[in-house]
Amino acid sequence: MVAVPAQTVAAAESDTDAGWLGHLQLGYQFRADRTVLARRRHQGPLLVQRSFHPEGEVCHSYIIHPPGGVVGGDRLRLDVTVDEGASALLTTPAAAKFYRSAGPSAYQSQAFDVAPGAGLEFLPMETILHGQSRTALYNRFHLGADARLCTWDILCLGRPGSGDHFEQGDCLQDLLIEREGTCVLHERLNLVHGDPLLTRPWGLGGHPALGALVATPAPKGLEASLREAVTVPPGLSLGVTRIGDVVLLRCLGPGAEVIRRVLEQAWACLREPVMGRPPVPPRIWKT
Repeated sequence: MVAVPAQTVAAAESDTDAGWLGHLQLGYQFRADRTVLARRRHQGPLLVQRSFHPEGEVCHSYIIHPPGGVVGGDRLRLDVTVDEGASALLTTPAAAKFYRSAGPSAYQSQAFDVAPGAGLEFLPMETILHGQSRTALYNRFHLGADARLCTWDILCLGRPGSGDHFEQGDCLQDLLIEREGTCVLHERLNLVHGDPLLTRPWGLGGHPALGALVATPAPKGLEASLREAVTVPPGLSLGVTRIGDVVLLRCLGPGAEVIRRVLEQAWACLREPVMGRPPVPPRIWKT
């Protein structure tokens, strides 16, 4: 698999100079007895107000986008560094919404550098793509030798309950995970309304929502544990696979809520074997 260079993402973002730029830079360090958010800088409407330590050593941070929605031409950039020995869990308080665009695309680029001996959990709420939206989503994870990672992603195509079935929408989703400069996973998904990929059984099968959870390094036998731990509700399709020491759980369903429940169950099962800690859900998940 061939990685997409960072400059390619930057070039794509520069295709338009319209809209807002929201850029957030975060740096985590382990000090004394816990991880702290040691570096924080933001430009535009993307920020972290404060961090929490509900389980002692791990730093929980909530990423906030005050406008609530993204329109064509807007660019969101998140750059996160987790220093050696630090452990950070990042989530969001609400769904990300990408609205329809008459022309330019909206871009979200998220890059994470996780040092040796560090751990990162990136567990955001769902991303909702409105009909006629044009969106490019890039996630880049650069891991040190024994860095630990758990991340998930939930994507909703339109809002079927409101009559929005992603008409004329398109979304490029690109995920890259590297360990010590070597690509261990690279997935690229191009979703375009009307493409058979969205409706055929070999694709999304007509499901309006899809979710994926990725964890590494995953001990042997974790796949079986995940299948036993997750309750698969009616209308949801689920599969678990392994690529090297990376375990992936993928699901297709009728909406974000049911997929998020499944991913939370999977995270609770794998957190200790992958991250070395029992599950302590962020408080904001209960609000």
